[in-house]
Amino acid sequence: MKSDFAAAHLHLERACHYLRGGDETSSEVCAALDLLIDAIVAAQYKRPPGDVVEFPRTARQR
Repeated sequence: MKSDFAAAHLHLERACHYLRGGDETSSEVCAALDLLIDAIVAAQYKRPPGDVVEFPRTARQR
């Protein structure tokens, strides 16, 4: 089963929206959720490293 990063991102954004209180706990939890959201976005757009193709070196012509 593949992860649904977009859905996870949406749910965490909503959770942060519900924690809109001005108290310290809400602010700290929102900051923690922001870190999770950043990690999800990084995982969502992570690409496997590409293959590097080496070309034969030729002498420079002057």
